[in-house]
Amino acid sequence: MAIQLGPNQYGKAENRLVRVFRDTDRHSIRDLNVSTSLRGRFADAHTSGDQRDILPTDTQKNTVFAFAKEKGVEAIEDFALSLADHFIARCPGADGARIEIDEYAWDRIPVDGLGHDHSFVQTGGGIRTTVVNVDGVGPDRRAHIVSGIKDLVLLKTTGSEFHGFFKDKYTTLEETHDRILATSLVARWRYDYADVNWDKSFDSIRAILLRQFAAVHSLALQQTLHSMGRAVLEQHVEVAEIRFSAPNKHHFLYDLARFGVDNPGEVFIAGDRPYGLIEATVERDDASDAGAAWHGIPAFC
Repeated sequence: MAIQLGPNQYGKAENRLVRVFRDTDRHSIRDLNVSTSLRGRFADAHTSGDQRDILPTDTQKNTVFAFAKEKGVEAIEDFALSLADHFIARCPGADGARIEIDEYAWDRIPVDGLGHDHSFVQTGGGIRTTVVNVDGVGPDRRAHIVSGIKDLVLLKTTGSEFHGFFKDKYTTLEETHDRILATSLVARWRYDYADVNWDKSFDSIRAILLRQFAAVHSLALQQTLHSMGRAVLEQHVEVAEIRFSAPNKHHFLYDLARFGVDNPGEVFIAGDRPYGLIEATVERDDASDAGAAWHGIPAFC
């Protein structure tokens, strides 16, 4: 029986980078969490401890912060692509790079009806993400961009049903024609190409997801996710597919009848766990080959 080294990668995880732009008296900020990893010809480092082809993770960290100053931080997709190409070109053993970035949004604090020039409050409308996988250089280079949003907590107090499901002897769930529907959504979409206005595309897709969740009368969380994904693909030709991971954040009507109190769908207990977890992909039938696009992205079917 032969034993050999399998797939591997290494890098610097969760570099917490805050870039302040002071070009004018009205400052702006980009607040990022950047994780880098390299894959390639690193067998000797594992089997014999030979580090000659290893670009240290500390160097990767330093590069992230230096690039934030030297090259600036515009859209996180462009920043990730720049880092990936640099690492592949610089590290002797690297054939590919994976850069994952989360971005935390800040709004200007309103003062006298106007956003303050240099004071901000962090918003809670979901965390913007991107995962960029690049393989090779030159004409053989292949870049895959998967962007998205996570921790997008959504709730509607009506307009949601769940009934007509299969039942067996262990089924106790009652059918309902009016319930709270809530989730902490993760949505990630794969771009078909890189000639994209990343910020504009993200803002539009986020708005579509929110509108569909609110506007579609839901017969199941699955149906809601499909309508959200379909709407994104119909309006964004640059997106090849979109994937969802949506925990069903259950809200149960609290029994007040034992106290002689009526509760017509007004007081609920929010269930923590267990929870239903719905995952789905909505894709074009002629979508391009995903290649390594989803490499290292967990929690999707």
